Amino acid sequence: MSLFIILGNTPNLFLGLLSDILTNCILFFYEPILLKRFLNFYYFYFDEFEKKQIEEHCYEAIVLDEANTLHYRNEEIWTSVFSYLQENKSMILDGFVNFRLSTYCKTLEEVVDSAVNQYIIEKEYHEFISLLKLYIESKDAICPIVHLIYSNGESILLDQEKNIINLEDNIFNAKYLSDISFSSNDYALNSLLTLLPEKIEIHLIGYEDEFIDTLKLIFGTRIYICTDCNLCRTYRILNNAQKRK
Repeated sequence: MSLFIILGNTPNLFLGLLSDILTNCILFFYEPILLKRFLNFYYFYFDEFEKKQIEEHCYEAIVLDEANTLHYRNEEIWTSVFSYLQENKSMILDGFVNFRLSTYCKTLEEVVDSAVNQYIIEKEYHEFISLLKLYIESKDAICPIVHLIYSNGESILLDQEKNIINLEDNIFNAKYLSDISFSSNDYALNSLLTLLPEKIEIHLIGYEDEFIDTLKLIFGTRIYICTDCNLCRTYRILNNAQKRK
């Protein structure tokens, strides 16, 4: 695409408006092409389905740019376009995008890199979940029920008699803990995989989060969510008392 520019009586105003148009054109038409180009060049070993997933992560990152860091790519493009138009009366847009927007292209490369990392993490997560589901489905339940009290992102396990299960008792058999520094949720997951309860009753003292979603994916129909039984009310009172201290 080439342009030949004829300036009027207010050249800077005209060039500013034209820069707006060309910036939007680059973002709308060229950005998807550049993202796909970088993905195919640097990550050619992914298959087409995987590349499509990574592309979607790229677009999500741009749309959901909460830190507003990608917003500055608009300014970079606009400034480069405006500066170029001030010195030249014509523009070959393909050449301009490929050779004059190195900072912008570097930003897109970083978007692709981040999207690839996110995709790999998600893929490993789903493979991990699938492995644990297969393990559970291949074993018989060892105990009838375990109660999991979940409050402020921390887990407490109770047996069928409502006695606290010492989560650290199973640490030496912790085959499924994925981090060197163990949280109560790591201990809880390992204990549940060791005890293999027929039913897991989760007493939510607050809201569901990623850990609860993970338990649902792993244990499936064994999970039962409770929010208003005697245990829930008791631990809610204890939780509120601790907050007041």
